[in-house]
Amino acid sequence: MSLASVETVAAEPGAVIAAPAGVVRAVLRTWSARIGLVILVLFLVVAVFGPWLAPYPTTPTSGQIFAPPGPGHPLGTDDAGVDMLSLILKGARVSLIVGFASACVAMIIGGTVGVVTGHFGGRTDSFLMRVADYFLVIPDVPLMVVMAALFGRSLTNIIIIIALIYWASTARLIRAQTRSVRERHFVRRAKSIGAGHPRLLMTHIVPQIVPLLIANTVLMIALGIYAETFVTFLGLGDPEATSWGSILQDAFAASAQTNGAWWAIVPPGLCVTVVVVGFTLVGQTVEEELNPRLRVGHLAYRRFRVRPLGGDLSRD
Repeated sequence: MSLASVETVAAEPGAVIAAPAGVVRAVLRTWSARIGLVILVLFLVVAVFGPWLAPYPTTPTSGQIFAPPGPGHPLGTDDAGVDMLSLILKGARVSLIVGFASACVAMIIGGTVGVVTGHFGGRTDSFLMRVADYFLVIPDVPLMVVMAALFGRSLTNIIIIIALIYWASTARLIRAQTRSVRERHFVRRAKSIGAGHPRLLMTHIVPQIVPLLIANTVLMIALGIYAETFVTFLGLGDPEATSWGSILQDAFAASAQTNGAWWAIVPPGLCVTVVVVGFTLVGQTVEEELNPRLRVGHLAYRRFRVRPLGGDLSRD
């Protein structure tokens, strides 16, 4: 049996590979995922075209300090007289960039560690998983504060810090799936006829892991946006970049809450909430479609039902 013929059985029952068309159908037929998709498309358009959609520039003042929402300023102005709508449109790009970039870096680090430890095992597995355990048990916020204070407040450092903190959960997930895939028949057959570690990984194992890694990355983007917001809110973000977190930090520093300027706090906070919910709605559906463990009815959140008391337990 040649290696080429072994590769043809990679899609046998139990494999993780999922067609992209199936994922798209799952997103489009689920009402919660459709809502999340509309939210994400809307904010992606805002992030790309925000500078052209902004009614005012954000550098000079365009109104009075803490002016309430009105015809000229739909969302009012901040403590410097800058239009809030223009600030939010500008901050969307930075917040989404940090979310996407930190999730991609965490995916690369966690995916690599998970595949290596899951495939090779032994001392490599023990050492890297103990390191991952330390990152999992340390509270996120204090660790981010310490790392941001040590490495500096640039946007690149914030992305790296968020990725270094959240890679461990991805590594754990990918490691478990890699250990499952390496015991399947098509991997054992390829190994028995002389396939080396590079061929086993790149041809048989990694293609089975990529869909699950993508699903986890979608959820990680929401976590990255949230992390950037509270890190910047604590004053550890890039002082030269305008993001939703920096808008909130400036508003609280100027005592917007005591001055009754709710419009300087609620709109950026609502944007963060809506985007995180959008990524979560889409990510849950994608994860359920691509994660084989969630294809069981009692584990999938969309198919989970509580049976009424006195019902017929013999029926599904």
